[in-house]
Amino acid sequence: MRRAIALVCIALCGAAASVAMAQEAMPKLIRIVVPFSSGASNDAIARSLAGPLAKRLDTSVIVENRPGAAGVVGADSVAKSPRDGSVLLLTSSTFLTTAATHEKLPYDVMTSFTPVATVGQNPSILAVSAATPYRSAADLFAAARAKPGDITYGTAGVGSIGHMVTEMMLGAAGIQMRHVPYKGAALAAIDLAGGQIQVMKSSYGTLSPFLKSEKVRLLAVTSRQPHPSFPGVPPLNATLPGFSSETWVTIFAPAGVPARLVDRLNREITEIAASAELKTLFEPDGMLPLAMAPAAFTARMQQELVQWKQIVVARKIVPE
Repeated sequence: MRRAIALVCIALCGAAASVAMAQEAMPKLIRIVVPFSSGASNDAIARSLAGPLAKRLDTSVIVENRPGAAGVVGADSVAKSPRDGSVLLLTSSTFLTTAATHEKLPYDVMTSFTPVATVGQNPSILAVSAATPYRSAADLFAAARAKPGDITYGTAGVGSIGHMVTEMMLGAAGIQMRHVPYKGAALAAIDLAGGQIQVMKSSYGTLSPFLKSEKVRLLAVTSRQPHPSFPGVPPLNATLPGFSSETWVTIFAPAGVPARLVDRLNREITEIAASAELKTLFEPDGMLPLAMAPAAFTARMQQELVQWKQIVVARKIVPE
């Protein structure tokens, strides 16, 4: 009798283990959709994550670029994908700024997606053309106050994170500059180096070739404190007390993906993002890994979306 009971217990335990393994099972192929062109910083991050993630999950992971409409094309494709964890979206803060500047999108950023894992966050840098005389943020602001609207700044387009953070800065400083939107941050950076525009707020990676050639000058970073990746560069809040802005990179899944899959992906991606392997990729842009539970990140998204919508109204930003 005892032996029979023991055999039943073993069988039950084995069945439970099988169920647990089935719950943890991942799709045989996972696609990480990047809603921007290949070669951009988000694309590089996605490709660096894909290999380690495939190994950890014992599955295939590929990166698919689907650029267009400030990230809307790629995001929409993921929103309409199967809810089985086979399709993920890797995007940045532009995901929210685009939503704040466009009343009608084919999806809802708060209900059509499930945050999976926050990869990291980094500050923007405030830079000027080396052809300008500005040596500090205070110099730049003084010039803008003296001649409102004369100074031009470039961005990757209306509603891009660079556009929104710059407008937030202008509002906080009580100054005006003229916005020159481009079809990508790289094009704006080229004109900044050439002196066609005077100011740009972007990632370090976008501007680094021109900073190294001394065609562009770095004035400040938007982190709350001095940033270890930019020694000697003051935070913008030294000139604008209380000002800070960090751009995040996060992976999303379509809404409705089972919680057990989200939990597994969150655990694995968070560990990869904190690894030495990713550190060498993150450091040049000043990106630091950021571990956040999906629920906590959802709360952050809600707060930021409200903030960006307020800036759209206050700065009278009109989408293209």
